[in-house]
Amino acid sequence: MDTRPFRSVLYIPGAKERALEKATTLAADAIIFDLEDAVAIDEKARARELLAQTLQSHDYGTRAKLVRINALSTEWGASDLDVIADARPEAILLPKVDNAEQIEALARLLDARAETSETRIWAMMESPQGVLNAADIARAPRMAGFIMGTNDLAKDMGCRFRPDRLPLMLSLQMPLIAAKAAGIVIVDGVYNAFRDEAGLRAECQQGRDMGFDGKTLIHPLQLPIANEVFSPTEEEITLARRQIEAFDAATSRGEGVAVVDGSIVENLHIVTAKQILAKAQAFAELTE
Repeated sequence: MDTRPFRSVLYIPGAKERALEKATTLAADAIIFDLEDAVAIDEKARARELLAQTLQSHDYGTRAKLVRINALSTEWGASDLDVIADARPEAILLPKVDNAEQIEALARLLDARAETSETRIWAMMESPQGVLNAADIARAPRMAGFIMGTNDLAKDMGCRFRPDRLPLMLSLQMPLIAAKAAGIVIVDGVYNAFRDEAGLRAECQQGRDMGFDGKTLIHPLQLPIANEVFSPTEEEITLARRQIEAFDAATSRGEGVAVVDGSIVENLHIVTAKQILAKAQAFAELTE
């Protein structure tokens, strides 16, 4: 099982040199270096050059590094890819993905470059069409993850923002199911009110309960809450250990199930328990 963490995925504008520097010290599991929405039109050429140089000269440690380029259908997308390729990016995040053909087109461009032979692709799921095609997109070449673009999705849906996100629920669940079926990462959308800690915590908890691997963030202040909520709790870790111990004891007696706290524990529960412990160990190593 891949235990690499994506609890906190922070957007960093590609044109802001100070922010790019600071990101080397932040407690983010992953960084989206953004050349799209966060960069003004007249800054796009400078931003891509700055970002390429920064990725080659700075050490971002174990943080996963994703570069969101402009869509290939725009006048900036191909140039973004040309310049960023020299930095050997870990992944390209493609915005406004509506279908698998867009991923396939990017994969062909990456296949043609020796310097991007290991580069994976992530997709922004931010349109109704993309949601409807999520299963095909998730299984496209080089695909490694989905990022939910809930602001754009809500705009296109014409739905209202509510704390429970009920109007968006089906649009969140369809890519979630597709990602889980394909075995790729999926990260929840942003919470816009970055100083609202209670609201962020509630939305992180909702996303974690649904099965998202983490949360995209727009400000470093949001990092501690996302890292906390998407990490196993001490109670979950303790229960996982007890379940494994009880199940091992039961199987040694020739029994197929165990009982912990009045609940049946079968092999499927042990799979989940081992995943919890593996994640807890991986997250703990990040702080050592």
